[in-house]
Amino acid sequence: MPVEPGTEPAPPAPPAVRPAARRKAADPWVVRWGLVGATLLIVGGLVVVPLVAVFTHAVGKGVGTYWENLTNSPDTRHAVFLTFVVAPVAVGLNVVFGVAAAWVIARFRFPGRTVLTSLIDLPFSVSPVVAGLVFVLIFGLQAPFGEWLRANGYQVIFAPPGMVLATAFVTFPFVARELIPVMEAVGPEEELAARSLGASGWDLFWRITLPNIKWGLLYGVILCNARAMGEFGAVYVVSGRIGGQTDTIPLQVQKLFDTPGPHGTPAAFALASVLTLLALVTLIAKVLIEPKLREKPAGGPPAGG
Repeated sequence: MPVEPGTEPAPPAPPAVRPAARRKAADPWVVRWGLVGATLLIVGGLVVVPLVAVFTHAVGKGVGTYWENLTNSPDTRHAVFLTFVVAPVAVGLNVVFGVAAAWVIARFRFPGRTVLTSLIDLPFSVSPVVAGLVFVLIFGLQAPFGEWLRANGYQVIFAPPGMVLATAFVTFPFVARELIPVMEAVGPEEELAARSLGASGWDLFWRITLPNIKWGLLYGVILCNARAMGEFGAVYVVSGRIGGQTDTIPLQVQKLFDTPGPHGTPAAFALASVLTLLALVTLIAKVLIEPKLREKPAGGPPAGG
């Protein structure tokens, strides 16, 4: 079939070369393999070697001795129990606060919004020891509020309530900071539509908001719980380190490590391995959830990256 002059198809454009391909062709193999080797060396020295050392010292004398180090001491058993009480309560408080704060910041524009966002990030810039000292100054017996609590039969400092408050303070940015970008990416359209159709506040939250933010919320809870389980500085100040009463796993590990004799160090590594296992479980859960965060939410761009 003849082709009219001026209507000839344009020649195909050459395939575009991606920046990564150009970089791969430009960088010599010495640079590429050198950077990879340096990364593996740093990760191995800072992460893998300490993990191997913890488990090696923990089970070095056999699994039976390892189990005895974890179960024979009543102080160690209570430290594990108290950790699994303080951390979930602090995480629960942060879930309530984080969802509320993220919803307000993502859905409204109001005076002081930037200040509120900065206050959420405050625990990242304040030392946990300083945070614990602040709670001692507020709820201690030398403070007026502390005297009122004591007169009415309440104790916050050197008791589990103070440990929950200190742990919640140092961990409360995690949930809110994960949810704010997720809510901004989803947008308010579905919520406004449900509201216009007569949905109540609870129906709006359970049927619209929560399904849209569930993976971001779970991701924030995992990070928050990991931080709460391993908190040392703030809890060290407010707990008083009373054996069998206010010691958590990190505090008990430090006590056992400072105990003279052949029984303290193996028991410290055995208890430290519990925290290490919790960290590994957290890492696995984090890796499994991250692809869900990259999925495109309804009505917006990808919520996470």
